[in-house]
Order: sequence, then C-alpha cells, then structure tokens
Amino acid sequence: MQPTVTMPAVREPPRPDALQVLIVDDEPAVREGCREVAEGLGFRVSVADGATAAYRILESESIDLCLLDLRLPGASGLEVLQEIRRRRPEAEVVVITGYATVQSAVEAMKLGACDYVAKPFHVDELRLLLERVARQIRLSTENRVLREKVRNRKGFAGMVGHSREMEKLYRIISKVASSTHPVLIQGESGTGKELVARSIHFSGSYRDKPFIPVDCGALVPTLIESELFGYVKGAFTGATRTKEGLLAIADRGTVFLDEIAELPVDLQAKLLRALQEKEIRPVGSTRRVPIQVRILAATNRDLEAAVQQGTFRKDLYFRLNVVNLRIPPLRERREDIPLLVGHFLERLARSTGTERTLADDALERMMSYDWPGNVRELENSIERAWALSSGPVLHTSDLPTTLQGISALAAGASADHGIVSLQELEKRAILEALQRLNGDKLLAARLLGIGKTTLYRKLKEYGVQE
Repeated sequence: MQPTVTMPAVREPPRPDALQVLIVDDEPAVREGCREVAEGLGFRVSVADGATAAYRILESESIDLCLLDLRLPGASGLEVLQEIRRRRPEAEVVVITGYATVQSAVEAMKLGACDYVAKPFHVDELRLLLERVARQIRLSTENRVLREKVRNRKGFAGMVGHSREMEKLYRIISKVASSTHPVLIQGESGTGKELVARSIHFSGSYRDKPFIPVDCGALVPTLIESELFGYVKGAFTGATRTKEGLLAIADRGTVFLDEIAELPVDLQAKLLRALQEKEIRPVGSTRRVPIQVRILAATNRDLEAAVQQGTFRKDLYFRLNVVNLRIPPLRERREDIPLLVGHFLERLARSTGTERTLADDALERMMSYDWPGNVRELENSIERAWALSSGPVLHTSDLPTTLQGISALAAGASADHGIVSLQELEKRAILEALQRLNGDKLLAARLLGIGKTTLYRKLKEYGVQE
C-alpha cells in the first residue's frame, strides 16, 4: 500500500457513517451489489457508470473511497485511477476487475490503488475489504490530525507528546520547577532525561542562572571530583592554577548529574556532605566554600537495586530522591510517535530547506516497533531515512532493517487492533513479492520458499491469472 501523508489537508477523523464511497462500474448488477454492501456498512454511496459521471461526482462530492472497475467504456480504469489520484489524492482506491492479472494489479498499485478485488467476488469478501480500508482511512486521518497538532503544540518546554503519561509528567515538572528540592529523574536510555532536567530548570525561578550538565559516566573519578568541587594550585600534578568547581560556579543555578549511578562510592559520600552542609572543600584545600545550587540527578539504572547491592549509598539515594520523576519509554506512549515523527521531519525541513513526508505504511511500522532506544532511536531512524531517500516521501524501504523486518501482521494489528487471517497474510506476502520482482514468479517462489506449482495454485485461488 503506497498512500502518502499530505500535511496541509487536515480534518477530524471521520465517523464510520461519514465516509463517502464512489462506485464506478459499467455493469448495473455489480454497481447495485456494491452499493448494497456499502450502505449496509453505513457508508454514504454515490455511483457512476463511467469516467464522465465519476469526474462529475468528484467535482461536487468529498470522496473518501472509490471502488473502480478497471474495464470501463471510453477511458480505461487506470486512466480514471490517475485522475482520481490527481483530484482527490487523499481518497483510497480499490480496483475491481474481471480480468485480474498480476500486471494489472501491480500497475494499479503503482498508480496508488490500495487494494483490488477480482470478479466474481463474494459479498463477504467485499464487506471485509471495505471495513479494512475504512479503518485505514480513519487511521490516516488521525495521523494527519496528530501531525498538524505538532505545528501548534510541541508539548511542554521543548518536549513532544500529549499522551496521558506525558501530560502527567508535565504536571509534575510544573510543580517541581518552582521548588528548590533535588529531583531524581529515572528513565531508559534515549527517553530524554536531560531534556526533562532542562525543562525543570528553565521553567522555574532559576531560569536566569546557569544550567550545568555533568555526565558522571563519561569522566574518570579523579576528574569528576576536581570538576565538581574544584581544586587549588599545586593540589596535584598539572594543577598549575586554582579552579572553581562546578557546584560553586553554578551559583544559585542547577547542576544536572547525569548517570548518577556511575559516581564512585567515595565521591558519593563527598556529594552527600555537600548537599547536607551546603558547602564544598576543593581538592587540596582546607578551606570550605559555601554553595547555593540545586541538584537534579538522572539514571537509567534501578537505584533501589543498586542500594541493595551496596554500590550506591542509601543516604544519598534518599537525599536525591526527594522528588522522583519517571519518564515513560516510547513503547508505553506509542500515540506520541506521529507527533515525534512530525517534529523531527519539520526540524530536518528547516535545516535542509526541503520538505518531506512519511508514507503511512512506514508510520505503521514505526507504531508497531518497541523502540528499545526510545526517542533517540526514533530520531536516528528519521534522519537515516531522510539521508537515504531521494524522493519527497520516506518509505518503509528507507527505514533501518530492524523496522523493515516487522511483519505486515504486526503492523496491521497495531494499526487497526484487528486480526489478519493467515490466508490474507499469505496473499499479501505473495502479491508483494510479485510486485517487488516485477511479476517474476519463479524468483518470487524461490524467495518465498515455496514451489512454483504452489505459487501458481495460490494465484489461481486468489483469482489472479497470467
């Protein structure tokens, strides 16, 4: 399926009974049969017996879905399909044909059709197809609405997301921003712990004071001590001058201690004393220096477990854990993924001067993925797709292989919360393989791991013939 997202045309997700279906077929019996099924599902229906009548309806009515016969008098079905895509690019098109061939189905899909059905078809087959496409339309519309919201609302203090978990996080940040208590921020790698720390600092009364991040996991222990507490001239080899520590330099600002669990135990004791007594003693000095600083700390590890294991001081844990903030992993707030995708696409567009969109099937893969690297991994995936794509639309093939490997079943189930039958999944796999291989059945059979006789039999069952 190759529909693309077009950002400007945004509307609220349609109700099931608000979808408008256009049936284009020159056979009255087929038209009326399709009308009966569509109306039975609650759709509003228009019918046309050819291209001219179809164009007239497209000019006057908002069409969401079109059932299009490929064999029409006058203009061909493929020509009508192209015209529909031009006039109503958001409308989904399902082609109907009594002369189903791989080539015609592939050609129609290349021109933007989302699916096809071969005559003669059973009423139940058409009903299931219409229901599935209707779910796809609603999902696409919801995605457009969500992306449009990105333009008006990024979230809170530079963070993106409006899920229930993020709204709760914003409320807590708003409360703690105005206080001076230490805050312990916990979350998996890539969830944006420093962004939360910056939000707390720049939303509160300390916003005009320094915000100093320190990565405790990236510095050797001796360097962490001299950086945090400072040193005097001659304290150690290379200390050619006295240097203030970051806890003093912050001066009524905020020091953000990232990866606090990596802080050596002896330094944990010095930090605890500094927090309790609000003063520090630089390395090599006997003089104590008063400090006035707020401490925000973060970790991706279970500090309670570290306390139990004796690798982290219990008293420091309680001192830092006055307020605890947990950032949810991306897999627990999947509804924010379209917002984040739109945010990163817009940022890349601003930096490159080029606008690009993400295909709906690619977004479905992203919604189905668990994102162990969280928002950072999502951002990297968008940047990779942007770098590899040469067109205006980023497709699934541009995404990292871990995302491409997600099965269509997983993607479809996540998108509509429905169940895809094994038979339908098998049909999709075979037709997709043929599409990718330009109809080469022998190669498709080999790559699918089935015999060519089996492939021909399956195609016959689907009503697809050479």
